[in-house]
Amino acid sequence: MNFIKTPVKGMPEHMPNDMVLREYVLGTIKETYFKFGFSQIETPIVEHIENLTSNQGGENEKLIFKILKRGEKLENTNNLDDLCDSGLRYDLTVPLSRFYANNISVLPVPFKAFQTGSVFRADRPQKGRYRQFTQCDIDILGDSTNLAEIELITATTKALNNLGINDVKIIVNDRNILKAMAKSCNFPEDKFDSIFIILDKLDKIGIDGVKSSLIELGLNENDVQKYCEYFAKDKEFNSCKEFFGDSLNGYIQENTLENLDQIISSASMIVGKDCHVVFDPTLVRGMSYYTGPIFEIQLANYHLSVGGGGRYDEMIGKFCGTKVSACGFSIGFERIIEILKENKFDAHKKVKSTAILIAKDTDVNQVNKALKKAITLRENGERVLVSPRNKNVKFQKDSLMSLGYTEFIDVFNDTDL
Repeated sequence: MNFIKTPVKGMPEHMPNDMVLREYVLGTIKETYFKFGFSQIETPIVEHIENLTSNQGGENEKLIFKILKRGEKLENTNNLDDLCDSGLRYDLTVPLSRFYANNISVLPVPFKAFQTGSVFRADRPQKGRYRQFTQCDIDILGDSTNLAEIELITATTKALNNLGINDVKIIVNDRNILKAMAKSCNFPEDKFDSIFIILDKLDKIGIDGVKSSLIELGLNENDVQKYCEYFAKDKEFNSCKEFFGDSLNGYIQENTLENLDQIISSASMIVGKDCHVVFDPTLVRGMSYYTGPIFEIQLANYHLSVGGGGRYDEMIGKFCGTKVSACGFSIGFERIIEILKENKFDAHKKVKSTAILIAKDTDVNQVNKALKKAITLRENGERVLVSPRNKNVKFQKDSLMSLGYTEFIDVFNDTDL
């Protein structure tokens, strides 16, 4: 039998330097969210298959790693659809919803949750797209006010700023605004999801591509023209009311525009010059479970999203039988790591690192002195490695320098420690 030394395709493994950076980023995010009052939880990576296939996860439900039943359960199953009873989670929101419903009696209201961990999607591996990756989420459960959205935006912005990532733009929209625009153009509700999927491709196919795709969907050409006029304007506004005027009157829930404007105004005031909060009517977000405000993080120097989220007031109620307001924000952890790497960010510089190298045949007294020296340096906050001194000490020190060690103490019998 030949063993395979490379990892399964799409499943990453990380070298020591990568882990130093990942742990630093994760630690910074954790510290920031802790100061904002979020409590860390952990959920299993394995979830009930019924929860994963509940029409809450959109396209992700097609990418589930399913787990076969075991033992007699598997042997007694003839139907292919019944071969699995669980699967690897594709995000952290579905497990969080189950967790909250299961523990609602002992958790505070509202509950501010922070969760990080690996998620799995049976996607086609390619550059920047893995089958296993880390998500980093904050959620506020049980708060129906705009304070939830404002807290999520400000906490996430602060976490990015603490990592040295500035010039952040948060674009916001509301699923109810998306529906109201479609209703005002006489589009049938059973085609809303297809319409929003097309709109979400605006940046890739342009407004003419959106028009032709909507007409191919069977929609009236005049209605399509009216719909696309919403997006012919400058799409970034500081006010929804300013953008729409009275064009959505009779089609939208009361106070929807005012609520989103309040979120934009309050968040902009708190985050200050390091973040720009704007309204964008083309923002869709793919998850079908969003019910209200949605948001996405963009960086000025990159044409990609590095996080997003929104309100999902109906998901948890499906687990516990009673309505629970919920709102969440997820940082694109892997993309943040790649951006910091591109910028040559060195997490090693955050802690002084010293290597104590003990020569062969050094007497026990000198070895003990070296070990005590290491304890003293560690108590002073340093990272200290104690290791035998190799014959090729130059190569050894070069290797250690690549791992962030900048100070070296060579120990011989005549060394004064």
